[in-house]
Amino acid sequence: MIPLIVDTDPGVDDAFALAVAALSPEADLRAVTTVHGNVDVERTTDNARRLLGTFGRPDVPVGRGAGVPLVHAIEQRSDDIHGGDGLGGRAADFGPPVAESSLRAVALMASVLEASTEPVTIAAIGPFTNIATLLSARPDLEERIGRFVLMGGSIAFGGNVSAAAEFNVWGDPEAARRVLAASNVPTTMVPLDLTMRITLSADWLDDLATTGPIGAALASTRESYLAAYSARFGHAAMAVHDAVALLEALTPGTVTTTPMPVDVDTSTGPGRGSTIADMRGAEAIAVARPVDVALEADATAVRAELRRRLASPPSS
Repeated sequence: MIPLIVDTDPGVDDAFALAVAALSPEADLRAVTTVHGNVDVERTTDNARRLLGTFGRPDVPVGRGAGVPLVHAIEQRSDDIHGGDGLGGRAADFGPPVAESSLRAVALMASVLEASTEPVTIAAIGPFTNIATLLSARPDLEERIGRFVLMGGSIAFGGNVSAAAEFNVWGDPEAARRVLAASNVPTTMVPLDLTMRITLSADWLDDLATTGPIGAALASTRESYLAAYSARFGHAAMAVHDAVALLEALTPGTVTTTPMPVDVDTSTGPGRGSTIADMRGAEAIAVARPVDVALEADATAVRAELRRRLASPPSS
């Protein structure tokens, strides 16, 4: 089993990702930590607790994390896509909510790392504020992290919250730079270039709803997401960015990666939050730490694997 922490800002696609983490037999899910992002941290924490309740995982502690970025405050959220409650207006249908840990996110992550006898994978699928804070506050624990799997960034696709920036990196560029460019932890980055090519259609979601109560609950969150996607791209579909990252965290090799150094624009100009990948190969890697950037995957196989896992009954 893979010791796992999920740092998240639920979020519709986060809900699909948390289901993968909570239901997969190879996941030893040791903590879920929450962060500001798609909605405020009070809602992301409540959503995480409700989702774990629906998935039958009261054993997993939930630690509330950062409510604001490291440096610059942001006002914009993603309620146009995820609904005002973060779960497409259906948050109250999930639960009962599991208990919230007395430990805040960074302290909870540190306690998991301290107690583990083997390296822990951290899947970060929201802004990276908690992760950057952990690295800065507890550098002694960095060697206990086996791998970061990050959903975020964009290489050539462009942005989804600005012309240049992907939402999770834009949500805290200073934190993203600390994690991507100034950490020694092996890191896989799953960017928009890949995740925007792995979408779920309305028919796919209709089928998922027939598989059982978890599939039906997840599919019920889709309306605002499908409407926003249809308005932007001309067809109704849902990109499950975070679930792709969770599959890679649990099944390394789900995505095909290319190593390259990655930096983040932390200026206050129009490029703020953009990820800058140095694709010069060996010449670039010789002078800067590479990140394994996921640029390819078998989209059909990923969809099939998601259906298989999300149709599973709650863990006992």
